[in-house]
Parts: sequence; structure tokens; C-alpha cells
Amino acid sequence: MQQINKFFLSILFLLCVFSSRGQSEKLAIEIKTTYADWLAKPGDKVIFDISILANGQPFKGDSVSYEIGPEMVNPFVKEQIPDFSGHFKSDAFTLKKPGFLRCTVVVTQNGKQTKKLCTIGFSPEKIVATQHTPNDFDSFWDKAISELKSVPMLATKTLLPDKSTVEVDVFRVSFNNIGNSKIYGILSVPSDPGKYPAVLRVPGAGVRPYGPEIELASKGMIVLSIGIHGIPVDLDSVVYKDLAAGALRAYYNNNLQDKDQFYYKRVYLGCIRANDYLSSLPEWDGKNLIVMGGSQGGALSIVTTALDKRVTAVAALYPALSDVTGYLHHRAGGWPHYFAPNNYSVLKKINGLENTLSYYDVVNFAKGIRVPGFYSWGFNDVVCPPTSMYASYNGISAPKVLRIYKETGHWTHPDQKNEWFDWIRKQTEKMK
Repeated sequence: MQQINKFFLSILFLLCVFSSRGQSEKLAIEIKTTYADWLAKPGDKVIFDISILANGQPFKGDSVSYEIGPEMVNPFVKEQIPDFSGHFKSDAFTLKKPGFLRCTVVVTQNGKQTKKLCTIGFSPEKIVATQHTPNDFDSFWDKAISELKSVPMLATKTLLPDKSTVEVDVFRVSFNNIGNSKIYGILSVPSDPGKYPAVLRVPGAGVRPYGPEIELASKGMIVLSIGIHGIPVDLDSVVYKDLAAGALRAYYNNNLQDKDQFYYKRVYLGCIRANDYLSSLPEWDGKNLIVMGGSQGGALSIVTTALDKRVTAVAALYPALSDVTGYLHHRAGGWPHYFAPNNYSVLKKINGLENTLSYYDVVNFAKGIRVPGFYSWGFNDVVCPPTSMYASYNGISAPKVLRIYKETGHWTHPDQKNEWFDWIRKQTEKMK
């Protein structure tokens, strides 16, 4: 009997061993440098100190690789670390010009990759845009805005009781835009009678529904959240999924050959039309008109502020469409990475590509901003590279605040969101 028990215990032990081997260990990857704030100067030497723990113990194996180089372009080094035993120090690397140097560590287990990034800025405040400004840039947009003014708004507004709260009334709205198109959005208005600041919230990239902005509206602001695709923003989610995979797939590439027909012309003008609508509301205080958004929405915030002199402040997170030509100068360019090698190999066949994009690059709008702005992003962003965002930000001469959440990628940290919203609120208080 004792022998049988020992046999079963042995079997149980082996099953536990094999079971644990089949599971991925909990990894903790840490990348350190001597630059605690992740900021250096051109010529400074940076060594990346890599430590990896698995279930609290030094990780060992041949499944660790790393690469180091300027963000989003060919790395200086890319290799596997043989016989990794919990710790590794890289050679010293530097950049000769302002920009960003990134270390990416990858651990592969059971076919699953775990990544960690550390991105060091080399005098990013000195990054200069690569994009050129067309001679007729201002006249092009003046003409486009004149065309928009000739289009009657013909707005509709429908109360949505199921979306409303005690403090906020929520409406579905629509109004005309250029080219027989419409802008649809969700309007959130404080329920108490009065005059309130207005906020236009412009969307990030993609095709999706949008809901009310209760948090800001409950603090005494009118908030209009819009979509850009000319379709209602409160349909069944399946509709957006189908459109994203079909007619609106890669919409940002539509009509790149013609600056007058390019997809974003209607979008940029649609944001101005949204401000037309907000400024027509009897509840607007007539003083405060703020534009906010992140990613594509960060880009649209800057663009709208530059084009519409009614805007009194801008709050943009990790703005896309910034200095997209960076790749042509051997550095990172902004989303949607038109000139990244894989994309450009296809898009370069389009006549007028570079010319068209010069009229839509955020860099050329940023320099026209004349009102206070809040800007924020992280150094580890691989969607909107910090090199591209600084290229736009550095061209802004108006009063500006920059909040860096260095370890974040293309997402909003809770503290970052709180700063964003608080800054907007404080701007409205200044204008009372």
C-alpha cells in the first residue's frame, strides 16, 4: 500500500512539473539608464541596463533579444542575448542630432512575446520639422473655409433620454458639411439653465460609435463629441466593424493624389463646422471655445485651432499626422506612417503624394496657433513617435504646457487624463 501511494505521489509530482513548464512564467522586465528623466544631449553615451525576473527569480535562457537605435528606423544593433542569466548591459550608444534613441527588449515564451521599451530623448526641444510649407498653404485653406461657409448648416438635434443624467442632457445631433456630407455627434449640455463654455471633442483614428462626455458636462461645460466619417455615431457596433473592414478601411489613404479631394479635407472642415454649431447654441457663453482630442484627435485639435480663430484654447494628447515626411530624412514620421518603408513602397506610386500631405501635416498648422495649449504624450509611443510630435510642438509660439509621461505608449495614463481635464476647466475659469 505504501509503495502504491509513493507511485501516485511521483506521478502527481511529474504532472505538476510538466504543467508548470507549459505555462508562461510571470515576467518583470526592467530597463535602466543613468538618465533618470530619460533626457540626454547629442553626443551623450547611453548604456541600457536590462534585468528580467521570472516569478521573482532571475530569468535564464536563450529567448531574450533586444534592439537599440533611433526610434522607428533601422536599429544600430539587433540581436539575441545568448545564455541570458537575469541581467545584461548594452554597449554605449548615442545620437549626434536631437531625436530619440530606443531600446526594445523581447522575451519569447511558448510562442508569446513580452516587450519592454525605454526611449531616451536627445534634446527633443531642438527637433526641427522636415515638412515644408506650400507657398499657397494659407490661401488654400482660406478658400476651403469660404466654400464651407456657403453650405447651410441645417442642424438636427434629438434628445436621448436613456443617455441623459440628472445633471446632463444628451442629444444626437447632425449638420451639413462640404460635399453633400454630414457631421454627426453626441452633444452633452448641463441641464440647469445658463451660459456655459463649449468644448469640441474630436476623435482618434478608427471607425466606432461615440457616447456623451458626462464628466466634463457635469462640471459646467457644453461638450460636442463628433465622428468624422459622415455616418451616425450611435449605431450598432457591428456597423462600424463592417465599415472598418470594408468601405472605410485605411480611409486616411483615400484620394492622396489630389489635395482638393483628399479624405482629410472634409474632416478638417467638418471640425470647423462643428464649431459653427457649438457657437450657435443659445447655451454657449460666447467666450470659451476649446478643442480637445488624442492621437488623430490630437491632430484635429491643433488643425482646428489654427484654422478657426474663435477657438480660445487647445488640449491635444499625442497628436498624429505630425511631420509625416520624417522617414524621408532617416527619422520617424507621424501616424499613419505614409513614408515608412513598407507603406511608401506602395504609396510612392501616387502622383502628388508629398505635395498633398504638405497641406495636411500638423506641423504646418501648429505654427499658426495663437492661443494657450496643453500637450502631453509618452516617449514609448510607437504609433505617434515622439520625434514627430516634438516637430509640431516646437513650432508653436503661443503659450503652451507640455506634460511628459515618459514610460507611456499610445494610451492615456489616469493622471494624464486628470491633468488634461483640469487644464481645460481652469482655462474656462480664466474667461469668466
